[in-house]
Parts: sequence; structure tokens; C-alpha cells
Amino acid sequence: MGEDFLVGAILRLLALLPALTLHEFSHAYSAHVLGDYTPAAQGRVTLNPLAHLDPIGTLMILFAPIGWAKPVMINPHNFRNPARDIVITSAAGPLSNVVQGIFWGVVLRAFIAAGMENTLVLGLVALMTLINFILALFNLIPLGPLDGHEILAYFLPPRMQLRFRQFNRYGFAILIGLILFSFVTNVPILQLFIFLPAQIAGWAVSGEDLWGLIYQAGIF
Repeated sequence: MGEDFLVGAILRLLALLPALTLHEFSHAYSAHVLGDYTPAAQGRVTLNPLAHLDPIGTLMILFAPIGWAKPVMINPHNFRNPARDIVITSAAGPLSNVVQGIFWGVVLRAFIAAGMENTLVLGLVALMTLINFILALFNLIPLGPLDGHEILAYFLPPRMQLRFRQFNRYGFAILIGLILFSFVTNVPILQLFIFLPAQIAGWAVSGEDLWGLIYQAGIF
């Protein structure tokens, strides 16, 4: 492994750890507040990254430009208002990433306005801005097991909701199929619906070309 690879891996880890940790913590904490103590019993109502890391997902952060954490397990029957509270719990994760994306975008704008020239620092903050908007948008895809399928289901009429939930039994397979289809055929599905909107959101907050700063820092 070269020095550039190690630097990139460390920076990716530093960017993704808080994004994933706060995402899963937000799910766990909101469920806990709304009456489901399942996440607390599993030790997930914590900001300790070790409680949320998935072994394979962590390795992917180090050796590939992706990664994931352990999903938070909940029991909707414990909620005081199950239909509403599962939507709040589901939305809490992506919302935490939007808040983080805005925060790091503002930090990046402030650093550049102050004359910061350290490319590694600027690249890291740019990546933290971008990755949070990417995670928010990706998790809002209305396919199980992503958060978006519970959010969309809540707003559907009862008959359509039942059919949608039946359809979403195959949500994970469809999601993987779409990702593989995009890579194999070079049809820019993820680029158009996830990466481009995330880049626009990051630029709107920071006023900077995030990908340019990331590449300049040698993170990818």
C-alpha cells in the first residue's frame, strides 16, 4: 500500500465515521424517545462509533469509496403512535445527514474565507459536506431496507400502502439490481439522482466545487 492510498483511506474513514454514527444514533435516539427501548437494550443510543460499525462496511470504507453501518433494530409495536413514529424514526437518520452537510458546508466556506490553504483539511471538509448529502439522498430512496420506503408508505392510501409494502419485499434486490445495472451499462442513475443533487446542495451551502477539492486532496 502506498502513502497516498493510506492517506485517502484515513480521510475517508474520518469523513464517513461521524456521518454514519450520527445517522444511526438519530434512528436509535428518536425510537427511544418515542417509546421503543429496543435500540437502548442493544446499546445503540450512543455516539460511540464502535456501537454502530459494521465489520464489512468498515473495511469497505478503507478499501473502497463506500461504506455502511449496522442498521438500528426497532419494534414498532412499542411506539405510542406506530404509524407516525416509525416515519419520524426513519426520517431522523437522513435528516441528521442534511444537518451535518449544512454544518460542514458552512465550515468549509468559513475556512476558505479565512484563507485556509491546507489541501488535506479542505478536501476532508469538502468530503464531509458531500458525503452527508449523498447519504441523505441515498437513504431516501423508497426501497426497503432504506429509510425512504417507510416515509413514502406513510403518505400512501391504505390500499396502495399494502401493495407498496408487498412490492418492497423485493426492495433490496431491486436496489442492488439498479446499482449493478448502472455500473454495467454506464447509465448514470446514481449520478443523476444522488451524486448530482448532492453536489448541487453542497455547492449551494459552501459555494465551492467539492469534487475539485476532494480530488486535489488525493482522497480518491
